[in-house]
Amino acid sequence: MRHLRTGQFHGQTNQTVNLGGVTLTDTEYTVDKVDWHYHENAYFTFILQGNVIEGNKKEVYNCEAGSLLFHHWQEPHYNIKPPGFTRGFHVELAHDWFRHLDFDINHLTGSIHVLNPDLKILLYKIFRESKLSDITTELSVQTILLELLSKMHQDQQTALHGNPIWVIRLRELLHDNVTENLSLSELALQLGIHPVHLSRDFPKYFHCRLGEYIRKLKVEKALSLLAQKNKSLTDITYECGFADQSHFARCFKAVNDVTPLAHRRVLFG
Repeated sequence: MRHLRTGQFHGQTNQTVNLGGVTLTDTEYTVDKVDWHYHENAYFTFILQGNVIEGNKKEVYNCEAGSLLFHHWQEPHYNIKPPGFTRGFHVELAHDWFRHLDFDINHLTGSIHVLNPDLKILLYKIFRESKLSDITTELSVQTILLELLSKMHQDQQTALHGNPIWVIRLRELLHDNVTENLSLSELALQLGIHPVHLSRDFPKYFHCRLGEYIRKLKVEKALSLLAQKNKSLTDITYECGFADQSHFARCFKAVNDVTPLAHRRVLFG
């Protein structure tokens, strides 16, 4: 089985940034199939454009733009790239980086398909920092990474204690119906619980209020659509369920710190 070193990925490397134990790599996938292999570092794969299929010992993930995976170091997997342009952003974390910051990587084991919109938005922020590449980039990236890893650990701890069935079902409903304007009473009816119960207990499992979570899902969807050059901002506005372009721009900046146009400029250089 092939062992890939730091910064080594199958495809054309567009950019590599080394930040004191953190390596950021912007890669265009050019190989149709990559057989079983593993990497020497724990790392994130974030799909910026296109599609890729990734399999490991337990699951197979169909990843499109906006998909986020985490692999523990030496976790074997394979990749299949469907026809078309595919671009990925990788964040590798050296063993010494974890030791230096006294963070136990063993809290995060195996391969993880990350669904939390907060974590994906943090990855987009790291991507934009990699393009700025100024004197504060290393500090900013390290700070964002620690926030991201802490939230991942928090999510795993919550899951280990067992989520109620309604929480699992609600997450599926919200992710599958991002553009729908579902009311609190409609959601509660579908879940078979009281609206007061849903509203009161939602932050306990999702770490924010219901309306805020839905807004983040809409922005997350918009981020993936901005990677499609043929999509106008007007198209994206209505495809993501925003009332108008002004509403879209306000929500996007509130969640993501930049405007949709500014993000698209960074994405396409």
